[in-house]
Amino acid sequence: MPKMKTKAAARKRFEFTGTGRIKRKHAYHSHILTKKETTQKRNLDHTALVSRDDEKRVKRMLLA
Repeated sequence: MPKMKTKAAARKRFEFTGTGRIKRKHAYHSHILTKKETTQKRNLDHTALVSRDDEKRVKRMLLA
């Protein structure tokens, strides 16, 4: 039986922290930035952690 492949889309979007949590980027920061306030764009620039409810689902995509 062949090995299970990691989901390529998830591999590009998520990253593990040193403690095993999963980092993600904020949405709404890729285009149409002229109408957004500077404060909003600055806050969207930081990384966030995947919520505990979604961690199991994301880990399954990454470690499959």
